Amino acid sequence: MYIDSHCHIHFPDLAKRLPEVLTNMKQAQVSHALCVAISLPDVPKVLTLVEKHPFLYASVGVHPGRKETPEPDVETLVRLAKHPKVVAIGETGLDYYHVKKDREWQIERFRVHIRAARACGKPLIIHARDAADDVITIMQEEGAGTDKGGPGGVMHCFSETMSIAKAAMSMGFYISFSGVVTFPNAKELQRVARAVPLEWMMIETDAPYLAPVPYRGKTNEPAYVALIAEYMAKLKGIPLTRFAGQTSSNFFKLFNIADENAKIISSGQI
Repeated sequence: MYIDSHCHIHFPDLAKRLPEVLTNMKQAQVSHALCVAISLPDVPKVLTLVEKHPFLYASVGVHPGRKETPEPDVETLVRLAKHPKVVAIGETGLDYYHVKKDREWQIERFRVHIRAARACGKPLIIHARDAADDVITIMQEEGAGTDKGGPGGVMHCFSETMSIAKAAMSMGFYISFSGVVTFPNAKELQRVARAVPLEWMMIETDAPYLAPVPYRGKTNEPAYVALIAEYMAKLKGIPLTRFAGQTSSNFFKLFNIADENAKIISSGQI
Protein backbone atom coordinates (compact mmCIF):
# COMPACT_ATOMS: atom_id res chain seq x y z
CA MET A 1 0.00 0.00 0.00
CA TYR A 2 1.29 3.43 -0.98
CA ILE A 3 0.15 6.97 -0.20
CA ASP A 4 0.49 10.08 -2.34
CA SER A 5 1.14 12.77 0.24
CA HIS A 6 0.79 15.69 -2.20
CA CYS A 7 -1.17 16.00 -5.43
CA HIS A 8 -3.49 18.37 -7.30
CA ILE A 9 -6.06 16.07 -8.88
CA HIS A 10 -8.57 18.91 -8.91
CA PHE A 11 -6.51 20.58 -11.66
CA PRO A 12 -8.18 20.38 -15.11
CA ASP A 13 -5.82 17.82 -16.68
CA LEU A 14 -6.68 15.28 -14.02
CA ALA A 15 -10.19 16.38 -13.03
CA LYS A 16 -11.51 15.75 -16.55
CA ARG A 17 -10.47 12.10 -16.29
CA LEU A 18 -10.99 11.65 -12.55
CA PRO A 19 -12.69 8.20 -12.67
CA GLU A 20 -9.71 6.83 -14.59
CA VAL A 21 -7.25 8.52 -12.23
CA LEU A 22 -8.93 6.98 -9.18
CA THR A 23 -9.13 3.56 -10.83
CA ASN A 24 -5.43 3.75 -11.65
CA MET A 25 -4.73 4.59 -8.00
CA LYS A 26 -6.55 1.50 -6.84
CA GLN A 27 -4.82 -0.75 -9.36
CA ALA A 28 -1.42 0.60 -8.27
CA GLN A 29 -2.29 -0.04 -4.59
CA VAL A 30 -2.28 3.67 -3.76
CA SER A 31 -4.73 3.75 -0.89
CA HIS A 32 -4.86 7.47 -0.02
CA ALA A 33 -3.94 10.85 -1.44
CA LEU A 34 -3.75 14.38 -0.08
CA CYS A 35 -5.25 16.94 -2.46
CA VAL A 36 -3.54 20.29 -1.97
CA ALA A 37 -5.18 23.66 -2.60
CA ILE A 38 -3.04 26.47 -4.00
CA SER A 39 -5.48 29.40 -3.68
CA LEU A 40 -8.62 30.36 -1.79
CA PRO A 41 -10.80 29.95 -4.93
CA ASP A 42 -9.31 26.45 -5.17
CA VAL A 43 -10.66 25.38 -1.80
CA PRO A 44 -14.33 24.68 -2.72
CA LYS A 45 -13.23 22.42 -5.59
CA VAL A 46 -10.86 20.52 -3.34
CA LEU A 47 -13.42 20.10 -0.55
CA THR A 48 -16.12 18.93 -2.97
CA LEU A 49 -13.72 16.32 -4.29
CA VAL A 50 -12.56 14.94 -0.93
CA GLU A 51 -16.08 14.88 0.49
CA LYS A 52 -17.02 12.34 -2.19
CA HIS A 53 -14.14 9.94 -1.56
CA PRO A 54 -13.17 8.65 1.89
CA PHE A 55 -9.58 7.92 0.80
CA LEU A 56 -8.89 11.53 -0.22
CA TYR A 57 -7.91 14.33 2.16
CA ALA A 58 -7.39 18.07 1.72
CA SER A 59 -5.16 20.94 2.71
CA VAL A 60 -6.01 24.65 2.53
CA GLY A 61 -3.60 27.41 1.63
CA VAL A 62 -2.28 29.84 -0.96
CA HIS A 63 0.81 28.98 -2.99
CA PRO A 64 3.77 31.35 -2.49
CA GLY A 65 4.35 31.85 -6.21
CA ARG A 66 1.01 33.47 -6.97
CA LYS A 67 0.67 37.16 -6.14
CA GLU A 68 -2.52 37.94 -8.07
CA THR A 69 -4.90 35.92 -5.93
CA PRO A 70 -7.06 36.66 -2.88
CA GLU A 71 -4.78 37.02 0.12
CA PRO A 72 -5.47 34.73 3.09
CA ASP A 73 -5.63 35.79 6.70
CA VAL A 74 -5.25 33.70 9.81
CA GLU A 75 -8.97 33.68 10.61
CA THR A 76 -9.95 32.46 7.15
CA LEU A 77 -7.42 29.65 7.12
CA VAL A 78 -8.39 28.51 10.62
CA ARG A 79 -12.07 28.52 9.65
CA LEU A 80 -11.42 26.46 6.51
CA ALA A 81 -9.24 24.04 8.48
CA LYS A 82 -12.23 23.10 10.66
CA HIS A 83 -13.59 20.98 7.82
CA PRO A 84 -13.28 17.31 8.90
CA LYS A 85 -11.41 16.30 5.74
CA VAL A 86 -8.84 19.13 5.98
CA VAL A 87 -5.69 17.77 7.58
CA ALA A 88 -3.10 20.46 6.84
CA ILE A 89 -2.35 24.12 6.10
CA GLY A 90 -0.62 24.80 2.78
CA GLU A 91 0.98 24.58 0.52
CA THR A 92 2.90 27.57 1.73
CA GLY A 93 6.48 28.76 1.92
CA LEU A 94 8.77 30.78 -0.33
CA ASP A 95 9.45 30.60 -4.06
CA TYR A 96 12.34 32.78 -5.21
CA TYR A 97 12.53 30.97 -8.56
CA HIS A 98 9.27 32.49 -9.80
CA VAL A 99 9.37 35.64 -7.63
CA LYS A 100 12.60 37.49 -8.39
CA LYS A 101 11.91 40.72 -6.48
CA ASP A 102 9.30 42.42 -4.31
CA ARG A 103 9.16 39.41 -1.99
CA GLU A 104 7.79 41.02 1.17
CA TRP A 105 4.21 40.03 0.33
CA GLN A 106 5.34 36.42 -0.09
CA ILE A 107 7.18 36.39 3.23
CA GLU A 108 4.18 37.86 5.04
CA ARG A 109 1.87 35.29 3.42
CA PHE A 110 4.15 32.53 4.71
CA ARG A 111 4.01 33.96 8.22
CA VAL A 112 0.20 34.08 8.07
CA HIS A 113 0.06 30.38 7.20
CA ILE A 114 2.39 29.44 10.05
CA ARG A 115 0.31 31.45 12.52
CA ALA A 116 -2.84 29.78 11.25
CA ALA A 117 -1.27 26.34 11.62
CA ARG A 118 -0.24 27.13 15.18
CA ALA A 119 -3.74 28.40 15.93
CA CYS A 120 -5.55 25.33 14.61
CA GLY A 121 -2.88 22.75 15.42
CA LYS A 122 -2.68 21.30 11.93
CA PRO A 123 0.65 20.61 10.22
CA LEU A 124 2.17 22.71 7.46
CA ILE A 125 2.96 21.71 3.88
CA ILE A 126 6.08 23.66 2.97
CA HIS A 127 7.11 24.74 -0.53
CA ALA A 128 10.71 25.94 -0.84
CA ARG A 129 12.29 26.78 -4.17
CA ASP A 130 15.59 28.65 -4.32
CA ALA A 131 14.72 29.92 -0.83
CA ALA A 132 15.50 27.14 1.61
CA ASP A 133 17.61 29.19 4.03
CA ASP A 134 14.95 31.88 4.37
CA VAL A 135 12.24 29.22 4.74
CA ILE A 136 14.08 27.63 7.66
CA THR A 137 14.72 31.03 9.25
CA ILE A 138 11.06 32.07 9.09
CA MET A 139 9.90 28.70 10.36
CA GLN A 140 12.18 29.19 13.35
CA GLU A 141 11.10 32.80 13.92
CA GLU A 142 7.39 31.91 13.83
CA GLY A 143 7.69 28.74 15.90
CA ALA A 144 6.47 26.41 13.16
CA GLY A 145 8.33 23.43 14.56
CA THR A 146 7.36 21.02 17.28
CA ASP A 147 10.52 22.15 19.11
CA LYS A 148 8.75 25.47 19.76
CA GLY A 149 5.23 24.19 20.30
CA GLY A 150 4.24 24.39 16.65
CA PRO A 151 2.54 21.69 14.59
CA GLY A 152 5.50 20.61 12.44
CA GLY A 153 4.70 19.41 8.95
CA VAL A 154 6.35 18.25 5.76
CA MET A 155 8.89 19.69 3.34
CA HIS A 156 7.06 19.08 0.08
CA CYS A 157 8.88 17.99 -3.08
CA PHE A 158 12.23 18.16 -1.31
CA SER A 159 15.21 19.07 -3.51
CA GLU A 160 17.57 20.71 -1.02
CA THR A 161 20.79 19.73 0.76
CA MET A 162 21.18 17.37 3.69
CA SER A 163 21.86 20.32 6.00
CA ILE A 164 18.44 21.75 5.16
CA ALA A 165 16.86 18.33 5.68
CA LYS A 166 18.49 18.06 9.11
CA ALA A 167 17.32 21.56 10.08
CA ALA A 168 13.76 20.70 9.04
CA MET A 169 13.72 17.34 10.82
CA SER A 170 15.01 18.98 14.00
CA MET A 171 11.82 21.06 13.95
CA GLY A 172 9.56 18.04 13.43
CA PHE A 173 9.19 18.29 9.65
CA TYR A 174 9.11 15.21 7.45
CA ILE A 175 10.98 15.11 4.14
CA SER A 176 8.85 14.25 1.10
CA PHE A 177 10.39 13.02 -2.14
CA SER A 178 8.77 13.35 -5.56
CA GLY A 179 9.48 11.86 -8.98
CA VAL A 180 12.47 14.19 -9.27
CA VAL A 181 14.49 11.71 -7.22
CA THR A 182 14.20 9.18 -10.08
CA PHE A 183 15.76 11.54 -12.64
CA PRO A 184 19.23 10.38 -13.78
CA ASN A 185 20.77 13.80 -13.11
CA ALA A 186 19.43 14.04 -9.53
CA LYS A 187 22.57 12.53 -8.00
CA GLU A 188 22.81 14.91 -5.03
CA LEU A 189 19.13 14.48 -4.19
CA GLN A 190 19.58 10.72 -4.35
CA ARG A 191 22.42 10.99 -1.83
CA VAL A 192 20.13 12.97 0.46
CA ALA A 193 17.38 10.37 0.06
CA ARG A 194 19.76 7.61 1.13
CA ALA A 195 20.71 9.58 4.24
CA VAL A 196 17.27 10.73 5.44
CA PRO A 197 15.98 8.24 8.04
CA LEU A 198 12.97 6.26 6.87
CA GLU A 199 11.09 7.41 9.98
CA TRP A 200 11.20 10.97 8.60
CA MET A 201 10.30 10.24 5.01
CA MET A 202 7.20 10.51 2.83
CA ILE A 203 6.59 10.28 -0.92
CA GLU A 204 4.42 12.25 -3.31
CA THR A 205 3.68 12.87 -6.97
CA ASP A 206 2.87 16.60 -7.01
CA ALA A 207 0.58 15.52 -9.86
CA PRO A 208 0.03 16.65 -12.56
CA TYR A 209 3.68 17.76 -12.40
CA LEU A 210 7.05 15.96 -12.10
CA ALA A 211 6.17 12.49 -13.33
CA PRO A 212 8.83 9.93 -12.40
CA VAL A 213 10.90 7.90 -14.82
CA PRO A 214 9.73 6.32 -17.18
CA TYR A 215 6.93 8.89 -17.52
CA ARG A 216 9.09 12.00 -17.15
CA GLY A 217 7.65 14.90 -19.16
CA LYS A 218 4.15 13.44 -19.21
CA THR A 219 1.14 14.18 -17.01
CA ASN A 220 1.72 12.81 -13.55
CA GLU A 221 -0.96 11.12 -11.43
CA PRO A 222 -1.20 9.53 -7.96
CA ALA A 223 -0.78 5.97 -9.28
CA TYR A 224 2.81 6.80 -10.15
CA VAL A 225 3.74 7.21 -6.48
CA ALA A 226 4.18 3.44 -6.51
CA LEU A 227 7.06 3.89 -8.97
CA ILE A 228 8.69 6.40 -6.63
CA ALA A 229 8.35 3.96 -3.75
CA GLU A 230 9.94 1.17 -5.77
CA TYR A 231 12.83 3.40 -6.76
CA MET A 232 13.37 4.69 -3.23
CA ALA A 233 13.30 1.23 -1.66
CA LYS A 234 16.04 0.11 -4.06
CA LEU A 235 17.99 3.31 -3.45
CA LYS A 236 17.93 2.73 0.31
CA GLY A 237 18.49 -1.01 -0.01
CA ILE A 238 15.42 -2.05 1.97
CA PRO A 239 12.38 -4.23 1.23
CA LEU A 240 9.61 -2.43 -0.62
CA THR A 241 7.05 -3.58 1.95
CA ARG A 242 9.04 -1.93 4.73
CA PHE A 243 9.42 1.31 2.78
CA ALA A 244 5.73 1.45 1.85
CA GLY A 245 4.58 0.59 5.35
CA GLN A 246 6.76 3.16 7.11
CA THR A 247 6.06 6.04 4.73
CA SER A 248 2.34 5.30 4.97
CA SER A 249 2.55 5.19 8.76
CA ASN A 250 4.39 8.53 8.72
CA PHE A 251 1.56 10.04 6.67
CA PHE A 252 -1.15 8.88 9.07
CA LYS A 253 0.87 10.04 12.07
CA LEU A 254 1.68 13.53 10.79
CA PHE A 255 -1.82 14.29 9.55
CA ASN A 256 -3.54 12.64 12.53
CA ILE A 257 -5.59 10.31 10.36
CA ALA A 258 -7.11 7.25 11.95
CA ASP A 259 -8.77 4.70 9.67
CA GLU A 260 -8.68 0.96 9.09
CA ASN A 261 -5.59 1.14 6.89
CA ALA A 262 -3.73 3.12 9.55
CA LYS A 263 -4.62 0.49 12.15
CA ILE A 264 -3.37 -2.31 9.91
CA ILE A 265 -0.05 -0.54 9.34
CA SER A 266 0.41 0.22 13.05
CA SER A 267 -0.20 -3.41 13.94
CA GLY A 268 2.52 -4.55 11.54
CA GLN A 269 0.14 -6.68 9.47
CA ILE A 270 1.59 -5.38 6.18
